Amino acid sequence: MGFIIGLTGGIGSGKTSVADLFQELGIEIIDTDHLAHELIRPGGSAIQGIRVVFGDHFILEDGSLNRVAMRELVFSDEVARRKLEAILHPLIYQESRRRLPLIQSSYGILVVPLLLEAEDYPELIDRVLVVDCPESLQISRTMQRSKLKEQEVRKVMAAQCSRDERLALADDVIINDSDNQHLRQQVRMLHQKYLALVDKHSF
Repeated sequence: MGFIIGLTGGIGSGKTSVADLFQELGIEIIDTDHLAHELIRPGGSAIQGIRVVFGDHFILEDGSLNRVAMRELVFSDEVARRKLEAILHPLIYQESRRRLPLIQSSYGILVVPLLLEAEDYPELIDRVLVVDCPESLQISRTMQRSKLKEQEVRKVMAAQCSRDERLALADDVIINDSDNQHLRQQVRMLHQKYLALVDKHSF
């Protein structure tokens, strides 16, 4: 396996925007959120497990997950959230492990929202890149993007490690509190840094 950057950050921090900018530079991205969506679409490998644990009510007629019903449940029920994670996380991890060795770019990026909360992902990566912004921005961006109420966003944030904890564990940090140009400049600087690290360590 080559040189892998673990990209993480709190909800609404801008992980996808940063990943897209690295992709523009020719870097291959594996996004665990995308893998999760594959698992819960019609015929996805998580559907049967969800049906068994949660019942038919949570499966739509087309065979995909009823995301609205499930989101309402896991926001209000910690036990249900952990049951869903127990189904999804092992499948996402296995697929991540399968795809990482297939990366052909100079280095790869694995996007994992709960990278620092998980026990198994750190063994797959060489560095931790945290996308950071003030919590007020996290809330406003998520409310606008996902049409969630502030209380719902705060529940998601409470389930993640704190901003301070993420920053303490980061090898690199991108600050996403300004415009896209500022974001792009930071990505380009880190891109050069990572290329140099790859050359130095001959991954």
